[in-house]
Formats: sequence, structure tokens, C-alpha cells
Amino acid sequence: MRLKSKQTGYVASKIGIDLANAPFISLPKGKDAVVKVCKDIIDKNLEIEKRLDRKVEELLLENEEEIEIQHVKERELFFMIKKRLAPEYGVIMNYNDRYNEISHTILDELYENYLIDYDVNDNQVRNVIFKAFKAFANAYDEIDNTVYEKIKKMKKEYIPGSIEYELIYERLYKEELQKRGMI
Repeated sequence: MRLKSKQTGYVASKIGIDLANAPFISLPKGKDAVVKVCKDIIDKNLEIEKRLDRKVEELLLENEEEIEIQHVKERELFFMIKKRLAPEYGVIMNYNDRYNEISHTILDELYENYLIDYDVNDNQVRNVIFKAFKAFANAYDEIDNTVYEKIKKMKKEYIPGSIEYELIYERLYKEELQKRGMI
């Protein structure tokens, strides 16, 4: 699952909820302060990946003629180039490793800013954060399919990609997250 910009707030909210519900964690400045820090860190990480993607697209565009001559599948080439450039940008391509790294960063930031207090091993707290990422990632496809089916069954037909479709999708997506206690 590749996180989209609109979803970072949902993931941050899920992390905040899970940290607030953990019996061995207290949030001295409240859940909202934690959610804000989480969202900022996730957004920053996502922005780095977007810069990498733009660089890869730029390279593909510069070599467009050669790519056409060689009959290379552009999507496969995109990911090959991205994988090769990822270390230069500090982007971890394996999502489990990436969620783990972001979990470390979030915990460090929360602890340094006195937003979290706990009396257990750091790994137990990091696991709460990591599991929130995984829960969101695992639920994403299921929620996406549910929302798609709901839109498909509506009396009015909406065109995917239109503003109207996106607004309805976002509303239904948020409702599904709420039903699952993820926001």
C-alpha cells in the first residue's frame, strides 16, 4: 500500500487512538498533540518519496525516446530506477521496514517533546505505532473496495476522477474508517 497525502491524517489519528488506548502509555498533552506530530512526520516522509518520484519521472522523460525504441515497460522501469535511487533520498522501499523506521522517528519525537510517557520498554511503544500503520495498510484495500461498491450502487452515476466522485469517495472512506474505530 502506498500512502496518499489525504490519508496521512487518518494514519496519524489511528496512531493517536492506539497510543491513547494502550494501558501502559499516557499522553500528558493529549491525543491531539500526538496526532499532529505523527501527521507532520508522516507528511515529511511522504514528501521525500514524492521528490524521489519526480526525479524518476524526470529521468524517464529525458530518456523517453530510448525507452520507446527498446520497448521497455515504463512502469517496471519506473520502479527499477526508484529502487536504485531510493537510498540517495533516504527512502525505504520495503513498507514494513519503512513503517518501522517511521515508528522510531515518531516515538523519538513524542518522547523528546514530552508528549508521551510510559514505563515499559521502548519496543513495546514502537510496536503500538507500527501496528497502527499495519492496521491501516491492511484495512486500506478492504475499505477501498467497500467504498467503490457503495458508489457503484448509487442511483446517480459518478465518473471516477471527477470532483464529485472524489468528494463522495472521501466522505464514504471517512465513514468506513469511523466504523472501524480508525479515526
